[in-house]
Amino acid sequence: MQLKDKLTDTFRILPAQEKALKKLGIETLKDLLYHFPTRYVDTAEVTSIRDLVVGQTAVIFGKISGLKTKKAFKKKIPMAEARVTDDGGSIKIVWFHQAYLAKMILDGSNVRVEGKISSRNNELYFSNPKIENAPDLFTPAKSHHFYPVYPETRGLTSNWIEYKIETIFSSKVLEEILDPLPPHILKAYKLPSLKTSLIYIHQPKDLDHAQAARKRFAFEEIFFIQLERQKTKSELGEKPAFVIDKSEKDIEKFVERFPFEATSAQKKSISHILADFRGGHPMSRLLEGDVGSGKTAVAATSVYAVATSRPKDQKFGTLQAAYMAPTEILAQQHFESFIKYFRHLPINIALITGSGCRKFPSKVNPDGWTDISRSQLLKWVAGGEIAVLIGTHALIQKSVKFKHLALVIVDEQHRFGTAQRQKLVNKEARIPHLLSMTATPIPRTLALTLYGDLDLSLLDEMPAGRKKIITKIISPDKRGGAYEKIREELEAGRQLYVICPRIDEPDPTKEMAVLAKSVKEEAKRLKKEIFPEYEIGILHSKMTPKEKESVMLDFKNKKIDILVATSVVEVGVNVENASLIIIEGAERFGLAQLHQLRGRVLRGTHQPYCFIFADTKSAKTNDRLKAIETAKNGFELAEFDLVQRGAGELRGTKQWGLSDLGMEAIKNIKMVEAARLEATKLVEQDPTLSQYPLLKERIEGEVTKIHFE
Repeated sequence: MQLKDKLTDTFRILPAQEKALKKLGIETLKDLLYHFPTRYVDTAEVTSIRDLVVGQTAVIFGKISGLKTKKAFKKKIPMAEARVTDDGGSIKIVWFHQAYLAKMILDGSNVRVEGKISSRNNELYFSNPKIENAPDLFTPAKSHHFYPVYPETRGLTSNWIEYKIETIFSSKVLEEILDPLPPHILKAYKLPSLKTSLIYIHQPKDLDHAQAARKRFAFEEIFFIQLERQKTKSELGEKPAFVIDKSEKDIEKFVERFPFEATSAQKKSISHILADFRGGHPMSRLLEGDVGSGKTAVAATSVYAVATSRPKDQKFGTLQAAYMAPTEILAQQHFESFIKYFRHLPINIALITGSGCRKFPSKVNPDGWTDISRSQLLKWVAGGEIAVLIGTHALIQKSVKFKHLALVIVDEQHRFGTAQRQKLVNKEARIPHLLSMTATPIPRTLALTLYGDLDLSLLDEMPAGRKKIITKIISPDKRGGAYEKIREELEAGRQLYVICPRIDEPDPTKEMAVLAKSVKEEAKRLKKEIFPEYEIGILHSKMTPKEKESVMLDFKNKKIDILVATSVVEVGVNVENASLIIIEGAERFGLAQLHQLRGRVLRGTHQPYCFIFADTKSAKTNDRLKAIETAKNGFELAEFDLVQRGAGELRGTKQWGLSDLGMEAIKNIKMVEAARLEATKLVEQDPTLSQYPLLKERIEGEVTKIHFE
């Protein structure tokens, strides 16, 4: 056996199992070894059959009888069943998809059984339990023996995984395994070697062993992301970029024109960016700030510095900036706000989206923009006449070529790496500066890890004059009063968002169906029972981009009074007249996400309200939701979410590409800082990792996995 061997070539695997393995992303022996247990069960805890309770996981010792294999009645699944008896009674045992287990145990022998107790027709039974021979019935495992419980999926049980891992271990395949972590790092942080860690995590002698192994794998995951990020940062630092040297006075004059007084956080971020611009190497900066903290103004200032600077030693032309937004509506919104920022200057601004192209100023309409053809726009961008190009993904198509692209701003795209920047410019051109912006509150440890190659600027204060949002948690019996308040706002001409966790009603026949409000049904209910006289629209992720655009424009133009939507509205849409947002089934959202959703109504001059409807009696959930009434900002909430619910609940951990172990590590700032420090030191001493071939090979193999682009 070798680590790279495919499981299907090594073991006999049923089609259902193969499908399940694929779903878990497990193909090779190595993948299976890296599929870690979620918890361990201690064999010393034994229950008598008479004390068993439905739903609990229990261990019993007894004599097995009546072993037989058969096909399940409905779906013809191979299964096995038997009974186990002890002094307190007897219980039935059923195995699905694991008929082979019946052949491994002798009828009449003493066994130890462990699993979850289920019930059918008022009879208790064990479903797919773990079973092993227990020769001496009278001394049920006095010593502790911990065995692993693995994440399962349909067609694949924890037992099956455990048997296969035992087989792999007994094949001596671990002898050939090489540890990529350098010995000095293992020693410095008292981490077990890779071989030891694999044994400890799958077959721990005690829980300290399992803990030590988990610590090692968590450190390893964070370390490799950091190493890849620091290597990227170091490579970029070697490359030239346009030097943009604007005087402070110039910038101050521009900032004075803002419709509000700039906050000290904005001024600090602007000076970070200007310092990066003077450095001669490509800037890589993440600007993180709550909805309404003024990121667009900071972006506009950096664009101003670029668009009013000339390429070195040139008496004509300007440097160019590109601004990429995630949706057409947002791109249009930024186009309009940039016109306001720059209308007093001789700067050409253009918009490119799937729906068409626009340019400002226009000869036909001196105060506004005009539609232009795509080919004309591309010509002007390539010739350098357009100083600022705003758009969606249409910006990074092959046909878009810039003359002197000096700055790229990316809004809410989680990763935008060097490869994308390179795409925007000719091969021999300089790499543009990058300003990445996000309103998603990310805990500091996560930002340090995932954006390890970016410098961080925080906008952690609000511009003066922004009204503070009034947030109320509404219990089911107080709904009527809340609807009265909403009616007052609607009568005053304001608009309302209603956010629901689902698009369609759940199928009540399905077990485990999430019984939560759906956009379609809630819109019908509001129209029929509560607000019949108002226009109600719906918005959700299954609609086409065209349909979404049209609904949002109708909402913006006040053709729709109440917009019932899923959380798709959370990124950046600007409807100043919407003063109220209702969030249904709030317990189903993370705090950081609730905070972002309520940011939708922070745009106007009216007093904003957020009503949180929770259908829960759980004290823990209510405490968690209370945090949203008291927290000062999104960063505070993201940290609170991390501690309370664990990182798995932070929005989109999947898109961040971290495993559960990696996400656990993110809770530990010391570990993240240690991994970052070691990765930075290694890259400083050996930028190409020539002395660490295993690290180099691992990073080059994993770059595709780690880039969340």
